[in-house]
Amino acid sequence: MTQWNPIWNVEIDGVSYTSAILSNLTIRSGRTNIYEQAQAGYVNLQLIDINQSTIPVSINSTISVSIKDSTNTYVAIFGGNVVDIGIEVRDVGSTTFTQTYSIIALGALARLPKILTEGVLPKEFDGDQIYDVLHPLLFGTWAEVAGVQTWATYDPTITWAQAENNGLGEIDRPGNYELAARSSSITDVYSLVSALATSGLGYIYEDSLGRIGYADATHRTQYLAANGYVDLSANEARAAGLRIDTRAGDVRNAVTIKYGATSSNEQSASDAASITTYGQLAQIISTTLHNSVDALYQANFYLSLRAQPFPIFSDITYDLTNSEIDDSDRDNLLRVFMGQPIALVDLPANMNSGVFQGFVEAWSFQASYNQLSVSLLLSPLAYSLQAMNWSEVPITETWSSVSPTLDWENATIVA
Repeated sequence: MTQWNPIWNVEIDGVSYTSAILSNLTIRSGRTNIYEQAQAGYVNLQLIDINQSTIPVSINSTISVSIKDSTNTYVAIFGGNVVDIGIEVRDVGSTTFTQTYSIIALGALARLPKILTEGVLPKEFDGDQIYDVLHPLLFGTWAEVAGVQTWATYDPTITWAQAENNGLGEIDRPGNYELAARSSSITDVYSLVSALATSGLGYIYEDSLGRIGYADATHRTQYLAANGYVDLSANEARAAGLRIDTRAGDVRNAVTIKYGATSSNEQSASDAASITTYGQLAQIISTTLHNSVDALYQANFYLSLRAQPFPIFSDITYDLTNSEIDDSDRDNLLRVFMGQPIALVDLPANMNSGVFQGFVEAWSFQASYNQLSVSLLLSPLAYSLQAMNWSEVPITETWSSVSPTLDWENATIVA
């Protein structure tokens, strides 16, 4: 239990504006539906300039927002590009005045719907195809570096591999599913990359710096096995608004997977018991999977994990300035990301028997002067986990650390 006050750092085009006062801030990122891909994150903030020193912000300026954690280290919580600027006189004195800068910025995913591509791709795995699409767009070439740039003024901390990176994050390569070759057909990049991610049972996302990443189908399973859960108590969260939802709309008990280069082939599967209980809740999912066996596997995957309804944690909010929250929990919440595994305890008994384990799908930060809160949307564990391959079990794992009651049929993950 420690007292903590937010200390901010806002950088615009690489320049830190520590003299400006951050008065209000909202950040949102992620997705609200597990059957959709992530949308662009955004920040809406207000800076109060009390020194009458112009802040040179313009449309498309880069912006990053960081905050100090309990170890006095700045943690990035947003990165993107400015899309909207408002400047307003806030107060006037006899000799001075103050101004408020209202700034809205979007993450890197916002660029993709406005970029067109012919999308020609060879037959590759999902991660490799996504990398092939994004890398030429988000990495500058040697010829694109400004002619006046000198070695002396180039950021000395940038590695050669990351030089001129304009928004490409971690891409899981090669991925898990072989996708068909794609011939020339103009589309926007967001639609193409989203379709490839869906075909691979993965998802695209933005990291805390605003870069675009791709998590393949086994990413969450492997991360959970290697790192475990972030353990949180509902006793430290806001009581009002704590909410879980169980929805028929999340259930899938009859699934058709369309596959092939033109999605003209199909494989189907259904769960008779689920249909008897809930009625038919079907979905057709278009993919560019190359192999029919993968299409059938995916159809059965959806049924095995989603033929029954599971509660989704729609909203849980933590006031990070609450002294009841320990430093470790606060620091983990500041580093929230899409796919972060959470184990939540101390819930009311009628809310999933008081315990919820799942993954972060969306989050929002809300700040005012000396106040900061974070709200999470969590999907249940069952909606995400894929069975690990033998080679994916951490090499440090020992037989004695695995539950002796775990049977082979249910040994999908070792964590």
